[in-house]
Amino acid sequence: MNSGIIAFDGAFLAGVLPRIGNDNAKKEFYLTDAIALAVADGLGVDAYVLDDVSEAEGANDRAQLAALGKILNDRIVTRWMKDGVTVMDPATTWIDADVELSPDVTILPGTQLIGATRIEEDAVIGPDCTLKDTEVGHGARVVRTQAELAVVGPGADVGPFSYLRPGTVLGEGGKIGGFVEVKNSTIGVGAKVPHLSYVGDATIGEGSNIGAGTIFANYDGVNKHKTRIGRHVKSGSGVTFVAPVVVGDGATTGGESLIREDVPAGALAVSAGQQRIIEGWTLSKRAGTPQAAAAEEALEAGVPIIGEPPATGE
Repeated sequence: MNSGIIAFDGAFLAGVLPRIGNDNAKKEFYLTDAIALAVADGLGVDAYVLDDVSEAEGANDRAQLAALGKILNDRIVTRWMKDGVTVMDPATTWIDADVELSPDVTILPGTQLIGATRIEEDAVIGPDCTLKDTEVGHGARVVRTQAELAVVGPGADVGPFSYLRPGTVLGEGGKIGGFVEVKNSTIGVGAKVPHLSYVGDATIGEGSNIGAGTIFANYDGVNKHKTRIGRHVKSGSGVTFVAPVVVGDGATTGGESLIREDVPAGALAVSAGQQRIIEGWTLSKRAGTPQAAAAEEALEAGVPIIGEPPATGE
């Protein structure tokens, strides 16, 4: 049988190719005729015996291609399980050849890991996830999520039914919750976007919480614009941030507000028609909280919108 793989002596092949004719029903030139010519010339011809006959099988239609793909996937999944990865249901788990998995990763049923995806130790992926060219940190949990060119930090939590588009970066201990779509955005350490929101072209600072149903309106019909949310910001439900806009450290935005103007650190922004800014709201109403501390630090530093975290030491 012809497996389609032939190893030739280079000099022989160069000389034999002009001798191959097309005197056959299809008038085609068959490379395998070179074997008969080698025998006629008294040269050695040998066959290689495979340990696994499936390695010589060809794909003449989509059904055979799928069958060969399953064989390859079974080998890959088995190898990772032998290396210490827990795969709960190998039959519904697909792992590309370039994927990298650390020991003690757990893969739940219905998961596809594609491209250059990398999963760190103790992370749990699935059920029902498709991750392409995505990095998942130590101890993170990703459930019922589609992600591409995204980074999920250590201990972070994603899903269910989340969509992480290219450029998404979720910081350590952060959360992207149910029915949340994120694109080209950085969500800081411990920050949360828990429910039913769209975050596009944004930066969300450490410890901030974005309320349910929030929209980052990043597109004006021609260009994309950025939204910057500071540290320990509290956003009410149903808020729309109209980019470009900046919300300062420790600020609060009231539910159903339309935020078109920058919000100073520690302020409360609400809109019923025109946006109103209530200076010092966080310090008076949220004293003793991380949100108040962030606002106070920013105000003391003389940075009314977003300030850098205070320096430590000299």
